[in-house]
Amino acid sequence: MNNLYTEKVLREFAYSIFRKMECSEQDALLASDVLLRSDLRGIDSHGVARLSGYVRLWEAGRINAKPVTKITHETPSTAVLDGDRGLGLVVAPRAMNVAIEKAKICGTGWVAVKNSNHFGIAGYHSMMALQHDMIGISMTNASPLVAPTFSTERLLGTNPICIAIPAGEQPPFVADFATTTAANGKLEMLQRKNEKAPLGWVQTKEGKPTTNAHGVKEGGSLVPLGSDREHGSHKGFSLGAWVDIFSGVLSGANYGPWVPPFVSFLAPPPDPVGEGIGHFVGAMRVDAFRPKEDFKKHMDNWIARFRKANTIVGQEKVIIPGDPEREQEKIRLMEGIVLNEKVVEDLKEIANRFQVSF
Repeated sequence: MNNLYTEKVLREFAYSIFRKMECSEQDALLASDVLLRSDLRGIDSHGVARLSGYVRLWEAGRINAKPVTKITHETPSTAVLDGDRGLGLVVAPRAMNVAIEKAKICGTGWVAVKNSNHFGIAGYHSMMALQHDMIGISMTNASPLVAPTFSTERLLGTNPICIAIPAGEQPPFVADFATTTAANGKLEMLQRKNEKAPLGWVQTKEGKPTTNAHGVKEGGSLVPLGSDREHGSHKGFSLGAWVDIFSGVLSGANYGPWVPPFVSFLAPPPDPVGEGIGHFVGAMRVDAFRPKEDFKKHMDNWIARFRKANTIVGQEKVIIPGDPEREQEKIRLMEGIVLNEKVVEDLKEIANRFQVSF
């Protein structure tokens, strides 16, 4: 059974819960916006379905609802931001604002973040740069659920990357993806529906391919983008490693198997090598490279040409990164957001706990 909710209802509910968690009004508004943009864009795994996870981390004392973020090191175009154990939903946008301000002065701005938590969808933070005629980049490391190529040991997170590029008359190019064959949130959605995972998403604890959506919980692991060596998993492993190094090693956050888990019932590793979870964000002014109207005209041309590409029989068109999410946002704003019954049960349980109407 599924349930349909308006964006307004879910946004107000998320806001009320973040306020109950003692977030400031501004931070509660921002955190709610990050979650709801995810749901609107069709990325259900990172929307309100994640709300209970943030609540449990806060109850476990692993999230500071009132973070005092501070820059611990900087140059004119770079900075390291200490997130003070805050919600990544709040810390990452603050970091992107710093990157944007630096880009206004220097042409580019880059911020590495430590001591943070799960930051929602990478796309939200990258897309902040678009309104400034800038290219936005964001990435984060995450709980170690991924085995490198040829390994059975979980050493990396799903470590997503997003790049958002402005255009003129065409909508922006927004590529937002995990460096694994599938994000863990998609696996959680299959678990809620009691469905199997596609072959190539998960391996058993012995390293054998499986369609068991609960395989990771049973000691297995997610696999890098490409699934196996013959299909390029070494490239997915390299991408995930790049994100981990930029987000963790560069910032002073934890990295690899030391990244703290998102689930509250698992304690962080007892021997941390850094502080919290790490992110890396950047902004680049288009006119630092060429006149922005020139660039936008050629981005329009690039997008238009790829849209007109000859397609395989049975396929309608080439999809430009960002198209599916933008189309989903239009539909869901008009028709509402469908939530899985188990997600609804989670939200009702939170509502009862905090005595908030849902």
